[in-house]
Amino acid sequence: MPKLGMEPIRRQALVQATIAEIGHVGSLDVTVSRIARRAGVSAALAHHYFGNKERLFLAAMRHILAVYGRSVREALRTAESPRARLDAIIRASFGPENFDDATISAWLNFYVAARLSPEASRLLAIYQRRLRSNLLHALRPLVGPRAAQLAEAIAALIDGLYIRAALAPKAPDATAEIALVRDVIDALIGEAP
Repeated sequence: MPKLGMEPIRRQALVQATIAEIGHVGSLDVTVSRIARRAGVSAALAHHYFGNKERLFLAAMRHILAVYGRSVREALRTAESPRARLDAIIRASFGPENFDDATISAWLNFYVAARLSPEASRLLAIYQRRLRSNLLHALRPLVGPRAAQLAEAIAALIDGLYIRAALAPKAPDATAEIALVRDVIDALIGEAP
């Protein structure tokens, strides 16, 4: 007989195990059995809760996106100027809760999955709209009509740095990535009319 109240705990354990397992392997070439074993539950229970590996992976990405969203909102709370808003978005994007090996591996696989899965594509589009919206809000007072173009460039840079980190043989260096994005922003804003 199932223990009452355990489902949310087990679901969360499976989501965390999915992220960890993808990080360990570096790809979606993991089995539900391995994920379940890492979570300390049976594969049958994992299938019961999520149905299949794709749904489990999508739940893991929803979790990653929720953590990212909370990080950005928290960082933006103390930002008192447009430039401070940009810095807050960049700090959150490369914060320790968002820019670790396992999460970076999950993101790389998410980009690939979005080409094949309508649900993954929808989640990626939501993330991209939110990032672009946050960047636009911060950039408009700084660069006026160029804000949309610069928001696209900065968003592409952030995503590109995640891809590069996923493919690098060494651990990611968030401090270096933050400095790089800030330097690019300074150069882009400096070119503003």
